[in-house]
This record gives sequence, structure tokens and C-alpha cells, in this order.
Amino acid sequence: MATVEFFYDYSSPWTYLAFTKIEGLCRKYNADLQWRPFLVGGVFNTVNPSVYEFREKGVPAKQRYTAKDMSDWARYYGLKIIMPPSVFPVNSVKALRGALVALEHPGTFLPYSYRVFETYWGEDQDISQDEVLRKIVETVGLDGEEYFDKIARQDYKDRIRANTDAVIERGGFGTPTIYVNGDSMFFGNDRLVLVEEELKRRA
Repeated sequence: MATVEFFYDYSSPWTYLAFTKIEGLCRKYNADLQWRPFLVGGVFNTVNPSVYEFREKGVPAKQRYTAKDMSDWARYYGLKIIMPPSVFPVNSVKALRGALVALEHPGTFLPYSYRVFETYWGEDQDISQDEVLRKIVETVGLDGEEYFDKIARQDYKDRIRANTDAVIERGGFGTPTIYVNGDSMFFGNDRLVLVEEELKRRA
């Protein structure tokens, strides 16, 4: 059985796209899927500051194409993805710690993560705000008191930091970053076809 590690941050629309496909892909090839939430801003700060430079200066032609590309992918996947006019980029760290809580309760992680992505990328709501997260938690059936208690704890903060450090140490530079059997790295939604080829090869 192959192992697939999916390192992700809710703050990326490209990750939203990949998130909707990776679970089915792993199921198809009987691969063990491991969800690894991490803070992509920490990666950018450490090894990929060019992201910030592009946001500040940009290349108009590339920016126009990127917007079209995102729209094309969203249409292809049947998703509603907008560039949130209210808050961008968003501080996703609480939502990421919350993913660790959801992983402790079988059956809640996927609904939780879908709602986080939808709430930000489809509904332009600020997922850094407790009241927004509380609605998500209630919708997916998590206990609000447990959720907010745990995401404030140091051990949950440390686990996100450890995942972030792991991406950097293993050569990653953004989200989503996917590893097959620990040693074969893929970056981005558009590399899922190559992830599938890797899983076929190792089957």
C-alpha cells in the first residue's frame, strides 16, 4: 500500500481544487492518505519570498492569465471559487489547528475542511474569525467548547509548526505539497495526474 501525504493550507484556492480530488484518487489506488495541515506563510517567509514580491509588483499579463486559469479549473471541477474581496490573504492558522481537532473525530474532517474552503473561497467569509469558525464547527457536528479549547493549546500550535518545518526540510515551497511514499514530491493541483501515475507505478 502506497502512502500519500497531503500537506495543505486553507488559504490557497489551488489547494481547494486538489483537496476535492485527492481522497478519491487515494481510494482508487488503495493508498493510505495522511492529512498534514501546515502554515504556508511560514514556508513563504523561510524559502519562497518571491510569492510576496509577485503580489506587490506582479506581471499584469500573468495575473490576468492566472485569474482565467483559476476560473477554468473551478468550472472544470464544478466549484465556486472567487478571489475574496474582503480579506486576502487570510490568516488560516486557527482553521488549520481546527483540522487537527476534526481528525480526532471520525467522519468530521472532510465535512469540516470542505466547509472551511467553501466559506472562504466561495462565500468570502473571514475564516480567521471565531464567529465564522463557530458556525462551521456547529454545521459539521464538532463540539465548540472542545474545538476552541484545543486550538488555543500549545501542543496543537506545535503540531502545525512541525508540519510546516517538515515541508521546508523536505524541499517544499508552497501548497498543496504531496509526497508519495515519503520520497516523491509533487506540487500543485495540476500535478495530480502525475500523482496518479506514481500510484499506478507503485501499485
